Amino acid sequence: MEIPRRFSIKTTDKETLTRWFYLMVLGRSLDDRAPNYLKQAIGWSYHAPYAGHDGIQLAIGQVFDRNTDHLFPYYRDMLTCISAGLSAEEIIYNGISKDTDVAGGGRHMSNHFAKPEWNINNVSSATGNHALHAVGVGRAMRKYKHKGVSICSQGESSVSEGYVYEAINGASNEELPVIFVFQDNGYGISVPKADQTANRKVANNFAGFKNLRIIHCNGKDVFDSMNAMAEARDWVMKNQKPCIVQANCVRIHSHSNSDRHELYRDDLELNYVSEYDPLGKYRRMLLRYDRFTEEELKSIEEQVKAEVKEAHRKGMAAPDPDPSSVTDFVLPEPYYSGKYPDGIHHADGPKKKLIEGINETLKAEFRHNPDTFIWGQDIAHKEKGGIFNVSKGMQQEFGRERVFNAPIAEDFIMGTANGMSRFSKKIRLVVEGAEFADYFWPAMEQFVETTHDYWRTKGQFSPNVTVRLASGGYIGGGLYHSQTIEGALTTFPGVRIVYPSFADDAAGLLRTSMRSEGFTMFLEPKALYNSPLAATPIPDDFEVPFGKARIRRQGSELSVITYGNTTHMCLQAAEKMALESGASIEVIDLRSLIPLDKETILASVKKNGKVLIVHEDKVFSGFGAELSATITEEVFEYLDGPVRRIGSTFTPVGFNRILEKAILPSAEKIETAMKELLEY
Repeated sequence: MEIPRRFSIKTTDKETLTRWFYLMVLGRSLDDRAPNYLKQAIGWSYHAPYAGHDGIQLAIGQVFDRNTDHLFPYYRDMLTCISAGLSAEEIIYNGISKDTDVAGGGRHMSNHFAKPEWNINNVSSATGNHALHAVGVGRAMRKYKHKGVSICSQGESSVSEGYVYEAINGASNEELPVIFVFQDNGYGISVPKADQTANRKVANNFAGFKNLRIIHCNGKDVFDSMNAMAEARDWVMKNQKPCIVQANCVRIHSHSNSDRHELYRDDLELNYVSEYDPLGKYRRMLLRYDRFTEEELKSIEEQVKAEVKEAHRKGMAAPDPDPSSVTDFVLPEPYYSGKYPDGIHHADGPKKKLIEGINETLKAEFRHNPDTFIWGQDIAHKEKGGIFNVSKGMQQEFGRERVFNAPIAEDFIMGTANGMSRFSKKIRLVVEGAEFADYFWPAMEQFVETTHDYWRTKGQFSPNVTVRLASGGYIGGGLYHSQTIEGALTTFPGVRIVYPSFADDAAGLLRTSMRSEGFTMFLEPKALYNSPLAATPIPDDFEVPFGKARIRRQGSELSVITYGNTTHMCLQAAEKMALESGASIEVIDLRSLIPLDKETILASVKKNGKVLIVHEDKVFSGFGAELSATITEEVFEYLDGPVRRIGSTFTPVGFNRILEKAILPSAEKIETAMKELLEY
């Protein structure tokens, strides 16, 4: 049933018309003023003017309810955020990057307005990627039977991004209460819409999606925009399905202050868009229909002028960010119980395989915290639990609401985890980021996004997500099935990265990851899932703290630093050397790459004087390069030889077993390096 249009110039009460005019004048005053801050070298070095989008932005903010909804604005949504409640000084604090900026204390780009405490989410500059976050929040609303909507606002050109299609497909498939607003001004910077999509109305690209409503409106007109947004919210709330609102707008100014639109727009077009100024149109309507007098409108304009002047004064007096704070909020404090302070136990009992340790810990933590969820590709279909059956039996015990399959869309898996964690701090999420680590690359956009959310919001939002990846080779998998990718992942601040070698450590690190706030990558050496080498007894409550290495073998002549599959090869080689020559070789299993246990590493190097670093990843630019540099920089004077590294060749991993053997490290290659170092 169609919801009747409710707002018009004749029927809307004067108090509401006054509020709208005040908000529109306030927004435009700040929008026009922003470039002056840059000219005066005060700040606001990025500004995307919203003029021409006034109707739809006012409407988005007016229908948003901070008590029930989540709003994901984009970088042009100044009036949206003002309409949703942000004050003039809060807009200026953000624009000139003050410590008092409620979005994140000047840590994020200007014109990225947010107020996380009101569920106005801090989004990134990666255009359109917040569509996935909005879907994640919508999923949480559905699962917790929460009565609200998730609103995602973006420009029409951002819809060209593949992850926007993933988001809308996911919202349609899962029937989620999400409103996607496309503010269509005809340009993606200088790229006209015709170069983006064959459909003149980009929303019509989604016309065949089931469970999806599409509403078109004039985004320049206040009343049409209000009616469209009110209709969308009512429909989504009633039907618990997603809706697209396509708002036709104009862009009166350049894309941003680094763009010169006169280079690609002629005078005819520029004159046309100026004539369709929504603020001017609204003001004329208020007078034409005798709802206001000229004096009344001027009074409101003077009020706004005084407010902006006072907001400017407060902005100029506000403190700048403290440079000493740059390392604050990189990662939240992890869970720590103290029962196993070094992540070591002395339990006896039957040995369990690494895959059992992970599976049993997942189930134990799902029983411990009912607000825990897991999803991924192929993880919950009948008796199957992932390509390696790591999650076997979980859906049967915990149900489809908590354990479910995801589309084959890695960015969707990651992005909706980021979004769902925004709904409540009590939620803990585990996702299989990809069926094999090699397939994780499509999710890197959301990986990067998630690494800096906590820092960017100045600690206001922590994505409490653990990403599991079956990693490494030695299975004859070849390309896309045998790589390990920690060398790339460890270059990003804001994420913990762990890589267990034994079943007990896998269980203990997983428990710590799932109980902690923050983002963790949990890399699983899949060749060890069922290997007797990795099997150990596992206490039911075992925990391994982040940043605690484990000395697997004591030694006094050579320090070997390793993790993952190669830990066992190093132990084999060290044992063989001890039997054959009496060599005393110490083997350190890092377990945790970020944070890194430098204390244990450096103490071992100081004691032994010689170091061999072994990992499965490529030697060139692998994680061992950072270890080597750290050792050389901090304890160079203790070294009695060069820091040696063993790893894969600088090639992909070949499929043929002969090629794989030639490429990956082996106990024989490690033993040769040990001998050479000891003889140096």
